[in-house]
Amino acid sequence: MELTHELTGRVALVTGSARNIGRAIALAFARAGASVMVTARHSAAEAEAVADEIRQMGGRASSMLADVGDPASAARLVQATVDQLGRLDILVNNASVRREVDFADLEYAEWREIMATTLDGAYLCSRAALPHLIAAKGGSIVNIGGLSAHTGATRRAHVIAAKMGLVGLTRALAHDLAKHQVTVNLVAPGLIDTARVGAEPAHHVGKVPPIGRIGTPDEIATLVRFLCGPDARYITGQTIHANGGLFM
Repeated sequence: MELTHELTGRVALVTGSARNIGRAIALAFARAGASVMVTARHSAAEAEAVADEIRQMGGRASSMLADVGDPASAARLVQATVDQLGRLDILVNNASVRREVDFADLEYAEWREIMATTLDGAYLCSRAALPHLIAAKGGSIVNIGGLSAHTGATRRAHVIAAKMGLVGLTRALAHDLAKHQVTVNLVAPGLIDTARVGAEPAHHVGKVPPIGRIGTPDEIATLVRFLCGPDARYITGQTIHANGGLFM
């Protein structure tokens, strides 16, 4: 399977791509030859740093702050991608908020915040991107889910509900967009070595995948890159797990 510059001429929008898995996906796309819009919700400096990494690699990139859970902001993000980079072929809905709270203490405002970013954001960005993905004649959407959506976990009812909602959205959009040759898939990472604010999530503690280690952001990025490339055009509507065998 050849992955060298297979995305040359394509443009990718990766939400939540200033850090961790999102950053790795943005860089993987750039190595494949794609131009990339890098986004963050709060730190323009972090987003621009990733875009600058891409430029130093000889690639093409822009960066932008956006709240994907806000309809106007999501629409501006998609339009800016097209205006600045010329088109849109690939959308990766990676932006998410992951917090832990006992269900008895979970206020509706926090429930809505998680849903707005993770699930509403994927809907809003996909809806805004749709005409451009159709025009690309072979566009791709990849949603980034999570292992706990399939196993359950304590203190994460809002996160798990939002991530499982992405599974349903993925399957529905795969049906709706198949006639336009737009593929829609979901990648569900397992335990990944990422930088976090605060303590390690409780459901991670003491767990070791059968493969004997946790994964890296680059391993998730490689899978996403493949799903958006020319060798994966027959794959759509799938939830693909990358977790070292922790969920079988």
